[in-house]
Amino acid sequence: MHNLCTDFGFVSLNKHGEQLCGDHVEFWDSCGSLGKLHSLGSLNFPQKVVVLADGLGSGVKANILSTLTAKIICTMMANSLTVEECVSTIAATLPVCKERQIAYSTFTIIRVTGNQEAEIIQYDNPQVILLRDGKNFDYQKISETIGNKTIYKTKLTLRENDTFISMSDGAIHAGIGPKLNLNWEREQIIAFMERIYDESLTAKTLSSLLINKCYSLYGGEPGDDTTVCTVKIRPRQPVNLLIGPPSIPNDLAKMMGLFFGREGKHIVCGGTTSALAAEYLHKPLISAASKFRVADRDIPPTAKIEGVDLVTEGVITLRRAVEYARDYLKDNENYTGWIGGEDGASQIARLLFEEATDINFFVGKAVNPAHQADTLSIGFSLKIKLIEELAACLQSMGKRLKILYF
Repeated sequence: MHNLCTDFGFVSLNKHGEQLCGDHVEFWDSCGSLGKLHSLGSLNFPQKVVVLADGLGSGVKANILSTLTAKIICTMMANSLTVEECVSTIAATLPVCKERQIAYSTFTIIRVTGNQEAEIIQYDNPQVILLRDGKNFDYQKISETIGNKTIYKTKLTLRENDTFISMSDGAIHAGIGPKLNLNWEREQIIAFMERIYDESLTAKTLSSLLINKCYSLYGGEPGDDTTVCTVKIRPRQPVNLLIGPPSIPNDLAKMMGLFFGREGKHIVCGGTTSALAAEYLHKPLISAASKFRVADRDIPPTAKIEGVDLVTEGVITLRRAVEYARDYLKDNENYTGWIGGEDGASQIARLLFEEATDINFFVGKAVNPAHQADTLSIGFSLKIKLIEELAACLQSMGKRLKILYF
């Protein structure tokens, strides 16, 4: 199972008229962003914990309830405490609603250990959907009463491409929106997800597709806070990106050797870098400008080198990819633009956001004299800032990263 990894992604809708979402998702990874296992409690295998909490009501109060619940549970489970301890702590911590005399937030917990076993713990949220081989899988649940609350617990041995879809009850309530699709319940959500499922889709994309359907059923005015959080067990896919020549010319062979020696797909960014890569591989650099579409004129055309998966211009293309990354971490509204785009930024987005699980950056620190004119906004510092921001975004997506400077 070492060739597998846990991919997760979520999207939320605020109740119409509310500035804050009453749902909250918290994620914890025992390996952090650098792939180094933390020594917490009795953990012998890497663990990931995802908590989706739905606060009572909506607005500020619900936001506080769900945030507290998710953070408390995630922190306690990350430290190997029991479900019983988590629930009792929440009951003692959260404020009591004066109207309903209850103090809780519903929650769903998915804990993945070593990419081999999953534990699902559910309280009052819609039941988690498990797609196995793209089809609904009815897993066993054991009920347990903890503090007058019925908790459902499940343990499963994982398989490649197992996909867990958790949601707040706003997803099911979407059926009573303006379209009055009263048949929109968990069974219909299962049918929808089976229909659109493709094993190449990431957890974030699957969440986005379902949330967009809910938004449509609500007629663009959600009647409840709505969150979809997906966890997917997928094969590891390394991608390597090279940009810029090394600051010391004699390090070029070393830089190219390390880059092309890495397993996975290879992206080369920048005109000078592309020419150096072609020279290193003893292959011609072929422009693809003839395929340049009118709609993409603000992004320079790509090129081709035999042995390289993608060759693009540098900073301008990278800047657009960073814009896509920012949006991806929010509402993913630009997804339909870059998922089918032929320009370099769209192709970078597909490779890094959708395909890659492990990303290696090879960044040359040589200063390009052509970029130093006062009239140009492109410069060495901008390139480094773009790489750093893109790396931060990718880490927030759950990617495992390594950056090497030359």
